[in-house]
Amino acid sequence: MHVLVLGGTTEARALAGLLHGRVRVTSSLAGRVASPRLPAGEVRIGGFGGVDGLVEWMAGHAVDAVIDATHPFAERISFNAARAAATAHVPLLALRRPGWAPGEGDDWRSVGSLEEAATALDGLGDRVFLTTGRMGLAAFAACPQWFLVRSVDAPDAPVPSRTEVLLDRGPFTLDGERELLARHRIDVVVTKDSGGAATAPKLTAAREAGLPVVVVRRPPVPSGVPVAATPEEAAAWVSR
Repeated sequence: MHVLVLGGTTEARALAGLLHGRVRVTSSLAGRVASPRLPAGEVRIGGFGGVDGLVEWMAGHAVDAVIDATHPFAERISFNAARAAATAHVPLLALRRPGWAPGEGDDWRSVGSLEEAATALDGLGDRVFLTTGRMGLAAFAACPQWFLVRSVDAPDAPVPSRTEVLLDRGPFTLDGERELLARHRIDVVVTKDSGGAATAPKLTAAREAGLPVVVVRRPPVPSGVPVAATPEEAAAWVSR
């Protein structure tokens, strides 16, 4: 049996580790990170060339099942995977870690896009901790605030005129996030609802500091695609 795992997420690596040695597993990484953490099993890096390219690759490599374990905001590849799997008549599962939920004391502002997040900053403060990744920063390019942008690799232009870039990779600690918010005198945090524990400490630190958090909601999983919340659930799906 040959399983294609899409995505370089923590959950995708964990799933590849669970499947390796039981089935043939190939992990496909987008190639957007310069030095990705490689999973167990076979690895390919780069795009497929859209739906037709993915269908052709699956046929040429005798893929029996596909698991979309991409980032919750990788909307294009998720919908391409759904269309390709349906065309090729190959079973597809989406692996999505649960999203975050506000707790007592949180001051969250839910928005539907990065553009809405940029608009929501008006009146919230002048110093922004922006943790939405290196892509899509053009949505904030015209904002007058000062931004601390944290990402694994250097962000693509355009970026806000008042920007400091912090290159770092999670998981992050609560003590570290507390110190970062205080050292940079942060007024407001902007994040995507990525879920998971690796980057969640910033939310606790923001709550403790009484800071508002602008949270970009996730896009939906393609209609009709079953969803697993953990790598163990996904591995069980493969076994069935």
